[in-house]
Amino acid sequence: MLELPVNESVVLRQLQPEHAPALYQQLDTSRKSLRRFLPWVDYNTAPEHTLRFIEMMLRKAEEQDAIAFGVWYQEQLCGVIDLHGWDHLLEKAEIGYWLGDNFRGKGIAVAACKVLISFAFESLKLNKLEIRFALQNNQSAQIPIRLGFSKEGILRHSAKLHGRYVDTVVMGILKQDWKH
Repeated sequence: MLELPVNESVVLRQLQPEHAPALYQQLDTSRKSLRRFLPWVDYNTAPEHTLRFIEMMLRKAEEQDAIAFGVWYQEQLCGVIDLHGWDHLLEKAEIGYWLGDNFRGKGIAVAACKVLISFAFESLKLNKLEIRFALQNNQSAQIPIRLGFSKEGILRHSAKLHGRYVDTVVMGILKQDWKH
């Protein structure tokens, strides 16, 4: 299991099947707020669904297509951060993340992203990372801004949330511009 220390309170650990119950509990506790911008929340309605997600991400890690980490804050699993959409030809990937309600506003997501970005550029030899989010998701927008990402554009009607099309903001950073 790959582990990336973040600081004295936070560590990233590659998700394993035994993490499914705790991860599902965190998701379920924060379901109302998470579903606002994450359509998959409505389809993750049992611990078995979380287990299937973890197993899928482990397969994708073996294929070097994606990798998912649990975010632990003071030894409590509080969310997920991942690299997905890994394009080996272009040497780029997309970062996704979510934290449970009780863990937001503590700087955890920014700190976790910093470590994952450094890992992606240094260990995985990627050249570019993107973060995408719904245009209305102002809270999520602050994270790439704090990390020095540049706004690359808005993809109109590029996602669907609860039956409605939404615009997606794309923000990116190149390895040469990463200063952390």
